[in-house]
Amino acid sequence: MSPTLHTQLLPQAAPRRVLALGAWLKNTASRLDGVHLRWSPLHGDLAEPAQCAALEASARALLAEGPVDAIAHDLHPDFYSTHLAHQLAAELGVPAIGVQHHHAHIAALQAEHGVTEPVVGLALDGVGLGTDGVAWGGELLWTDAHRWRRLGHLTPLRLAGGDVAAREPWRLAAATLHLLGQGDQIASRLQRHHSAAGLQVLATMLDKGLNSPWATGAGRWFDAAAGILGLGERQAFEAQAAIALEQAATRWLADHTLVADAADTPVRADGQLDLLPLMRRLWALSDRTGVPAEDTLGEGAARFHVSLADGLARWAVQAAHAHGVRHVAWGGGCFYNRLLVQRLHDQLQRLCRDAGREPLQVLQAQAVSCGDAGLAMGQAWAAAHALAQPHGAGATTMLPLP
Repeated sequence: MSPTLHTQLLPQAAPRRVLALGAWLKNTASRLDGVHLRWSPLHGDLAEPAQCAALEASARALLAEGPVDAIAHDLHPDFYSTHLAHQLAAELGVPAIGVQHHHAHIAALQAEHGVTEPVVGLALDGVGLGTDGVAWGGELLWTDAHRWRRLGHLTPLRLAGGDVAAREPWRLAAATLHLLGQGDQIASRLQRHHSAAGLQVLATMLDKGLNSPWATGAGRWFDAAAGILGLGERQAFEAQAAIALEQAATRWLADHTLVADAADTPVRADGQLDLLPLMRRLWALSDRTGVPAEDTLGEGAARFHVSLADGLARWAVQAAHAHGVRHVAWGGGCFYNRLLVQRLHDQLQRLCRDAGREPLQVLQAQAVSCGDAGLAMGQAWAAAHALAQPHGAGATTMLPLP
């Protein structure tokens, strides 16, 4: 049976025709032709042959509607969507263009809102391959229609045990202790999660960097906060800990007010938004005695959300003013978090008012998912504009500006 396709009209036409095949999680494909964006159904994660076959069927159905000038895909070389993009590009004799994951998140917002002038973008999610081979996911970007630059990122955090760390938040909590120079306390502070021997092995892994790759993903910092505050056993589904953390913060803030301390999330000279002081504060909260665990969880969760949002706002406003940009775009799965979004929006405008500047225009997802289900639109938009530049037809990967 042929896949059911649907059309979205964009406010501004793209200069080239591009088929984009998305990434791995929540996969969709899209075909961009002028102002017409044709969407495939949601295929889900490309973990099983059936989902991969569904993506290929959608891609061929989209190609049947007319010629394209390129096939766009994620940078990750092992994704089925990347392999299929190269296969189809070879069949058609057109270029396959790799678009960095977080650039695509911001480009999706530029496409949805029809913005081709430069924007500052906050791309916050769990993971996407960076151009340096590191797992990114907490990124501050500058982008225009066809170029991009990484301005900064969240403090890198080690994933103790690799991918399993994303399912067991206590491992991320241990990684924060290691970064704080308190690795010798991992066994005593996290004994409720694992045996002493196992925790010692974990501490050694972190010390030596064994199966503990670096990552900048904002999702992993949500997990770390959850692990510190006692939500650290195991996640049964994606973002379970982050959702529980948001719910706890929302409940607590309904009855309390909280003033964030800018020292908890400083913007470093190298462009990093440093979350380690905030983690130190959360550990201090978790060490309190005589306070119900639910109160500690609520206050800590609220502190994490408010401090993170305020830090992100300072980070983005500084970048926007430094680069003369009028728009701030935010994309990635972390922006499903309503508490984070509302606080960030309020702080962006407050900082502009306090500085006597015009408010920044915020670009956020409206008709399309802010997560990976909307990624193909950004891939297509970025690739179409890159192709329209001189010598653009020979491009194979959209690398960042130096």
